[in-house]
Amino acid sequence: MSGKNEPGLGELLRHVSELVELGAEEHYRQMGLDYRARYTPVLRALRAGAQTVTEITARSHLTQGAISQTVGHMEADGVIFRQRGEDGRKSVIRLTPAGKTLLGKLDAHWAATFEAIEQLEEEIGHPLRRVLEDAARALQRQGFSQRLSHIKQNLATGASHDE
Repeated sequence: MSGKNEPGLGELLRHVSELVELGAEEHYRQMGLDYRARYTPVLRALRAGAQTVTEITARSHLTQGAISQTVGHMEADGVIFRQRGEDGRKSVIRLTPAGKTLLGKLDAHWAATFEAIEQLEEEIGHPLRRVLEDAARALQRQGFSQRLSHIKQNLATGASHDE
């Protein structure tokens, strides 16, 4: 049995995510921005034309709950505001003037970020983003719980994982 003393997948994913976010946050501070990295998917979705939490969720890899919470923080920080949509049922999310200014300041940073990621991928010899996208699609097809249940069932019956 492998993996007894090795870090788990979740642990490694969190660690890499923290390292990336800490590096990005250091640059936000150097830019004089009071900015939370968690705002990035929302701002990028708004720039791409999303106007509601549902549309932002569809453009990101985050849950609707996480997006709703982030939108609440962004509203409190004066980055966005909400207004009733034409049908009166959904809130439309818009950038405030401060949010538009912030977005303009982040453009060059984001371009540099993607270049740094490409360099990291070259250094490690793996297309990290593609690997993570492929893993996400595979887990959407068959969830980790289902995969784990299948392995446990096979272990209990003595079947191999190839069957």
